[in-house]
Amino acid sequence: MTTRDQDDAGAANGARNQAGHERETSIRRGIEVLLSLGSDEALTASGLGVTRISELLGREKSQVSRALKALAEYGLVQRDHDGAYRLGWRLFALAQLAGEQRLLTLAGPPMRRLASRLGERTHLSVLQGVETLTVLSESTGRTVEANGWAGRSTPAYCTSAGRALLLDWTREDILTAFASVTFTALGPRTVASPSALADAVAEAREPGYVVVDEEFEPDLIGIGVPIRDGSGAIIAALNVSAPRYRFLERVPEAVAELQSAAAELTLELGDHDPALPAGA
Repeated sequence: MTTRDQDDAGAANGARNQAGHERETSIRRGIEVLLSLGSDEALTASGLGVTRISELLGREKSQVSRALKALAEYGLVQRDHDGAYRLGWRLFALAQLAGEQRLLTLAGPPMRRLASRLGERTHLSVLQGVETLTVLSESTGRTVEANGWAGRSTPAYCTSAGRALLLDWTREDILTAFASVTFTALGPRTVASPSALADAVAEAREPGYVVVDEEFEPDLIGIGVPIRDGSGAIIAALNVSAPRYRFLERVPEAVAELQSAAAELTLELGDHDPALPAGA
C-alpha cells in the first residue's frame, strides 16, 4: 500500500469515527430530552417548551429543536397547540412491551382489589440504581389521594417501595451504593445518611414490610412490601401511600392486605413460598 493509499484509508477511518461520534451524541441528546419531558416539572406543567428544555439540559436551543423534531417524527413526543412538548403516545405503547410483562399482567387485578379495599392508590415499582420507578399505578378515583403516575422515579432512600426493594441488600451494599447520594430532606423525618438508611432497612427486614412516615413528603405515610420471583429474589415492590391524617391508624390493615397481594403475586410468578429468603 502506498503512502497516499494509507493516508486515504486513515482519512476514511477518521470520517467514520467522527460520524459515529456524532450519531452517539445525537442519541444521547435525544435521550436527555425524553428524560426532561418525564420530569416532575414537565408532568406538572403538562409539557415543556424548547427554551425551558434547553435551560434544564444546558444545551443550545437549536440542538434541542432538532432532537425534538426527530422524536416527534417517530411519535415519541408530541407538540401541543401552545408550543409545549410532552411525551408521545408511541412511547407509552413501547413501555408496555418493556420489563417483566408477566408481572405487569398479573399485578393489575390484585392492585385494583387493594385500591378498592383500602380506598387508596396502590403502586408497583422496580429499582433503577438508587431510585424507584413506578411501572403500574391503580387509583380509587378519590378526590384527595397521594399523587401517583406510572413512569415517575422517586428516591429509594425515603420511599416505602424503595426500602422494600432493598430488604435483601447487605449493609455494605447500601453504604456503597448510596455513598454519593445527596439525602435531601423531603419530609420532616427523612433519613439523613447511608448509615441511617441501612439501619432502617435492617429494622424492616425481619417483619418483611416497610412503613415510611413523613419521609418522602410531609403528612404522607407509605407502606411497602417486596414481590419475589420464582428464585426468591426481590424483583418489585407493592406499596400504598396516603395522607397521614386518615391512614395512620389503618397501617396494620394495609400491611396485611399488601402482604396478601404480594404473596399471591409471588406464588403466581413461580410457585415460590414467600416466607422463604431469597435464593431458597
